[in-house]
Amino acid sequence: MTDEQWALIEALLPVPHWDGRPDKHPRREVVDAIMYVVRTGCSWRHLPADFPPWQTVYWHFVRWEDQGVTQQILDVLRRRVRRQAGRDAEPSAAVLDSQSVKGADTVGADSRGYDANKKTGGRKRFVVTDTLGLLIAVTVRSAGVQDRAGATTMLLGLYLSGRCRVVFADQGFAGRLVIWARHVLGIIVHIVAKPADQRGFRVHPRRWVVERALAWLMAYRRLVRDYERQPPTSEAMIRWAVINMLVRRITRGHPAQRPGPRPLKRARRTK
Repeated sequence: MTDEQWALIEALLPVPHWDGRPDKHPRREVVDAIMYVVRTGCSWRHLPADFPPWQTVYWHFVRWEDQGVTQQILDVLRRRVRRQAGRDAEPSAAVLDSQSVKGADTVGADSRGYDANKKTGGRKRFVVTDTLGLLIAVTVRSAGVQDRAGATTMLLGLYLSGRCRVVFADQGFAGRLVIWARHVLGIIVHIVAKPADQRGFRVHPRRWVVERALAWLMAYRRLVRDYERQPPTSEAMIRWAVINMLVRRITRGHPAQRPGPRPLKRARRTK
């Protein structure tokens, strides 16, 4: 990360030494290591030696996720990007979609399944974005879960958070879900249907922003396939990828100022 990108994240991390234990490694290097894993797709144990030990990085990753830090960072950065775009900080409408990805052999058998529609075995990601394509919430389930079943959890989350009351979705979410959301949650689900005369690819109004957001995730190699043993870890990886996108978007156009070379004694450890 550049100095400006790190400044955005540093202010949102928990207070150092909150548990009385001093940090042996700079937290900037820990965050860089997490970003490295998400971006390159390497395993925790194969982090380059000039990063902090993988056990330390993974410990921070788990601790921050348990504290809800990644969701808090995501919410703050999303509001900032929306204000930069001339929008209200909180969205009034959202877009819902799902994405099935193959599961590696490390995925637990109790959380993997088979999506007969996409002919994919693994897991399914349910995401909700605003109308700019910025992530609001994500849930990872078995690929065998139907879209309407997974959408129920996402809509309940929107209802409990008091956020968007209008949601756009594709035909996979049509049916009783629309009626249930309107009468029970007070959320209006608009189904953006495929035109009857459509031939070939065509961009659909409203829906395309969430499909673009899912395509952005595929630029992060750790997300091309699901490698995580537990679904919450997959959700955390997705949030870190979006955080990386948002800080780059906020600082776009600013000259990159990165830290100087690492201490020589750490470079020797790589030999």
